[in-house]
Amino acid sequence: MAVRIRLSRAGAKKTPHYRVIVADSRSPRDGRFLERVGTYHPLLPRDHPDRVTLKVERIKYWLEKGAKPSGKVSKFLGAEDLVLVTKGNNPQKAIPK
Repeated sequence: MAVRIRLSRAGAKKTPHYRVIVADSRSPRDGRFLERVGTYHPLLPRDHPDRVTLKVERIKYWLEKGAKPSGKVSKFLGAEDLVLVTKGNNPQKAIPK
C-alpha cells in the first residue's frame, strides 16, 4: 500500500482550511484516510502560529514507515526540519513558446 501525507480540504465555499492527513494514495482527496496529523489555514497571516499545526511525532512515525509527503506538505515538513526540501530550478519555464 502506497501511503501519502497530503492535504484534505474542509471549510465552506471561499473560506478553505485543510487537514493534513495520512492516506492511501489511491483514495480520493476528501475520502478515506488513516490518520489526521495536522491542520493548515491558508487565510491566516504567514506569521500566525495557528496557520500550520503538525503532530510531529506521528509524522515521524509515518515517514519511517515509508509515507511520502505531497508537494505542499513537504514544504511544511521542511520548515520543521523533518524532510529535506530541494528548490526546483527550471530555466526553460521562463522562455516564451
